[in-house]
Amino acid sequence: MIAGPAPPDRAASAASPLAFPGSGAAAPPEMRLTPLPLRAPEPPDNPGTAEKIALGRLLFFDPILSSTRDVSCATCHSPRWGWGDARPVPIGVGGAGVGPARMFVGPSSLPVLLRNTPTLLNVGFNGLVSGAEPAAAAAPMFWDSRASGLESQVAIPIAMVGEMSGAGHQERDPMAEAVRRVQDIPDYRERFRKAFEPRAGQAVTPEHLAQAIAAFERSLITPRAAIDRFLQGDTMALSAEQQRGLRVFQDAGCVHCHGGPMFSDFKTHYVGVPDSSPGGQRAFRTPTLRNLRYTAPYMHNGSLRTLREVLTFYDGLAEAVTETLEGGGASDRPPLDPLLKSMRLSDEDFPALESFFDSLSDATYDTSAPSTVPSGLPLESTR
Repeated sequence: MIAGPAPPDRAASAASPLAFPGSGAAAPPEMRLTPLPLRAPEPPDNPGTAEKIALGRLLFFDPILSSTRDVSCATCHSPRWGWGDARPVPIGVGGAGVGPARMFVGPSSLPVLLRNTPTLLNVGFNGLVSGAEPAAAAAPMFWDSRASGLESQVAIPIAMVGEMSGAGHQERDPMAEAVRRVQDIPDYRERFRKAFEPRAGQAVTPEHLAQAIAAFERSLITPRAAIDRFLQGDTMALSAEQQRGLRVFQDAGCVHCHGGPMFSDFKTHYVGVPDSSPGGQRAFRTPTLRNLRYTAPYMHNGSLRTLREVLTFYDGLAEAVTETLEGGGASDRPPLDPLLKSMRLSDEDFPALESFFDSLSDATYDTSAPSTVPSGLPLESTR
């Protein structure tokens, strides 16, 4: 979270659950809190049909896409852990197990992955801010927003050495080889034919494979959290403590970057969290606050284990902000984002915020996983 201007008296804003800065028509559109739509936006050339989503689910869980045949998309994005992996940073090829228990098997020369696995819940809404309808093909992906659109994002892990392609198993074109392996399986050929109904040419193509997985990922949405019901007018959807936490959230300025239906402005900010990547990436995209109950640990490097640690981190940034704004502090440290201000949280504010964050989680999210996949490969490291 990034805090804005110094907070007003919270007792004064307690009279009405919606009487807080940023909630009304006068607030900038990106700061308004609005419910999540019931369907994620889709590219015109990739509507999410039932056949395509079902195919994408199978491909997502099938290790056939990895060069080593033992890693699937679900290895790092498991429904058991909020479509993440509950690890600080993921382990792709060269590992065994799933979730927080996944470990490297023996010595590994593979590059260490440096970014926390983002949840796929509501990823189809990336880029959605209040007052604007994003183009699905332009939705920002990854912590550094280096890809646009789910269809583009899908292909990247398949070709990454540390994720689904590994040293000693490298292929000239990992995506083309994955498509070839899928094409060799009759069940997949038939499913692709039904999902894409090609008039001519090949049904199993890199484009169709990416579109199927993207369609499945776009179906993983949670538009019925307590906060959505509250924003639709059900004032009983949030407890008194959660409503107090909402006012603290607004008054402390968190909404300056965590506004809109996804509680994210989808912009990049530098907030002082270290990064070990080559080149020293400093600014990262504001993550969604939805479903935090299921997506620990937090931050781009997975360094904070609990929400209390996250709140304590931001609440303690006041001195660092003052130093950087006044030109003090470490000479090699870039200025922190100017939106950062002291949150001035009281002891009572911490549990209120944590309770409010819980209202952004939806326990009814899709946790289903296939028991088998068309390749016949085992799923021990994928569910």
